[in-house]
Amino acid sequence: MSLPADPSPTLAEYAHPERLVTADWLASNLGRPGLAIVESDEDVLLYDTGHIPGAVKIDWHTDLNDPHVRDYINGEQFAALMDRKGISRDDTVVIYGDKSNWWAAYALWVFTLFGHPDVRLLDGGRDLWVSHGRDTTLDVPTRQSSGYPVVERNDAPIRAFKEDVLEILGKQPLIDVRSPQEYTGERTHMPDYPEEGALRGGHIPTAKSIPWGKAAKDNGQFRSRAELEELYGFLTPDDETVVYCRIGERSSHTWFVLTHLLGLPGVRNYDGSWTEWGNAVRVPVAVGPDPGSAP
Repeated sequence: MSLPADPSPTLAEYAHPERLVTADWLASNLGRPGLAIVESDEDVLLYDTGHIPGAVKIDWHTDLNDPHVRDYINGEQFAALMDRKGISRDDTVVIYGDKSNWWAAYALWVFTLFGHPDVRLLDGGRDLWVSHGRDTTLDVPTRQSSGYPVVERNDAPIRAFKEDVLEILGKQPLIDVRSPQEYTGERTHMPDYPEEGALRGGHIPTAKSIPWGKAAKDNGQFRSRAELEELYGFLTPDDETVVYCRIGERSSHTWFVLTHLLGLPGVRNYDGSWTEWGNAVRVPVAVGPDPGSAP
């Protein structure tokens, strides 16, 4: 059974406040039956230095991705992962991580591919929890196997593929959430990820550059709804927006903002992103600061 939503007035302004929790709410619900806490970080070693009591670790790379094919795990693999972590289908799952919940939002997006009914983010993530001096532990919790059912992954509502992007060029909004240097083509990869580069630099024509981090405050919490509406005010509920980055992780954060904080329907994450598009044969590429036009 899902736990009650966080009643904090700081969340009430968002379209779907039930998809966020505050540190106060989480602290007051630690150890409560039906709550599963997940830490998912860019730095996969952080969990072992101390984590929220009761939290289990999900490694974005080894746990959520297929080991052989560039794709996510399937329904059987996801069920096995949930069973190992002791997460039931009816649990309220709260995910948090480092760097403004960058990778936590990615994990939440994957949970959504499998239709987990109640999955939320901890606003501010790991850094805010630690900076407030809240409890952490080195103890790894022992959770009983959950018997999580096999649910087939449903990509269509929230995931876009290269062919989908080609189809909507010039017809629907595209948002490139990478850094300005990646967008213009000055860089073909993130500074710390040279192995995840591409043969060509630039962006998908017509894509608007809005780096993912603009949606977060310096402390990692999400900006107010008014600030987010100003940032993404060009979008409408009738749009079928697609967001992308390099492998779909930063754009998961923007997908969360557009879908759950602003309530825009039909937003999809193109997880192939620039590591697919920038290496693909005969796809259009724009360079420089301007969005460019559809071919």
